[in-house]
Amino acid sequence: MTAPTVLSVASEVFPLVKTGGLADVAGALPPALAAEGVAVRTLLPGYPAVLEATRGAEPVHAWAQLQGGPARLLAARAAGLDLLVLDAPHLYARPGNPYVGDDGKEWPDNAQRFAALSLAAAQVGRGILPAFVPDIVHAHDWQAGLAPAYLHYGGARRPRTVMTVHNLAFQGQFPGTLLAELGLPAHAFSMDGVEYFGTIGYLKAGLALADRLTTVSPRYAMEIRTPEFGMGLDGLLRHRAGVMTGILNGIDTEYWNPATDPYLPSPFDAKRVANREANKAALRERFGLDPDAGAPLFGVVSRLTWQKGMDVLLESVPDLVALGAQLVLVGSGESALEAGFRAASSAYPGLVGAMVGFDESAAHLVQGGADALIVPSRFEPCGLTQLCALRYGTIPVAARVGGLADTVSDANEMALVPSAGNGLQFAPVTSEALVLTLERAVSLWRDRATWRRLQQHAMAADVGWRRPAKQYAALYRELAASPAA
Repeated sequence: MTAPTVLSVASEVFPLVKTGGLADVAGALPPALAAEGVAVRTLLPGYPAVLEATRGAEPVHAWAQLQGGPARLLAARAAGLDLLVLDAPHLYARPGNPYVGDDGKEWPDNAQRFAALSLAAAQVGRGILPAFVPDIVHAHDWQAGLAPAYLHYGGARRPRTVMTVHNLAFQGQFPGTLLAELGLPAHAFSMDGVEYFGTIGYLKAGLALADRLTTVSPRYAMEIRTPEFGMGLDGLLRHRAGVMTGILNGIDTEYWNPATDPYLPSPFDAKRVANREANKAALRERFGLDPDAGAPLFGVVSRLTWQKGMDVLLESVPDLVALGAQLVLVGSGESALEAGFRAASSAYPGLVGAMVGFDESAAHLVQGGADALIVPSRFEPCGLTQLCALRYGTIPVAARVGGLADTVSDANEMALVPSAGNGLQFAPVTSEALVLTLERAVSLWRDRATWRRLQQHAMAADVGWRRPAKQYAALYRELAASPAA
């Protein structure tokens, strides 16, 4: 059959705008799908940075009124992607974070901002652009969650729909009184529709009404059907388990390539792992750590949040230092955790270094210079930082949850021999369990031959998009061949 055409709908796309892993996936998946013969156009909001990157874009549609003001749809090619940009200044012409203002509070009109994105997606799906009528509308996370709803309640023939959950913790809930303003019919406000505990649930709507559901790892697809991880949606997800698939994320292996990484003073590959030592020295210097050749260096690149287990790591810092190890951290998030890691850096000068904030070069240097990367998430839909770590021979020390469990194989005695182990896992997510695993990591690191073998296992892992793209392409083809809705 002819390869289906796909409209991908996302609120952020790397490298144009990024706050998290959603942007990485939305930016990397379309080029990977091109190798499978699947043509993808990506619809995203016209934030200032996006409009700057797409100067000269061609207007292809206009609305006199779209959620409170006029809007245009622009066609552009940028960052290797075919784009449709929703230019609606009253909704998106704001600096900084796409979702919150300078005060850290969500924009008060986020309901309208992302309803507009979903409504534009639905109208493209129904054919407002004669030159591009997609077979599939693929919505990512809550910001695009109403797209399947608008298509479901539209009445006319529609394309097939896919809803991908990148993180179930973020659901997009807004007052039920907005139903008419958002252009949804009264009967949509039901348990089988968009209603969610008396609110309009954007993610819930997509999960209830899309033809197929995906998550970003197989284990997460199972976990979210349980009360522990289901965030109140486990009942719905159990009901729809027959149309849900877990497809593991990949990373852009050209961008994350230790042999060509411009941020590393000493590029390397699996045959030149010894070159990492120069990066380790540079990392220590950048973070003001002692140049101690006898100390293993642990790294962290993470949002500083409860979900990511950063409170557990902070509690474990004294024990990590007592093991004779060092720690560098790059990240930002909850103010108490930011303050805690700053205090740890002051309490252990030369042993702990913290960069509160995000810096791309520092993140790459951690991956290219640290011996191991700590990922103590309480739940993790997929995780990308551990995939980067594997690519760079930085051994992940990861919680046994979600995508971390799917990508990190514990280097126990049985796994080391057949090249199966590529990291260390721990459970439950407690300081005690983490410290025991850090102790095991330090012991393995001191056995240089074993550690080098572990690095080789890690760098041999397939962390790119080739395999996931084949799975998405197969899903699209199956869906496009099913009876029209």
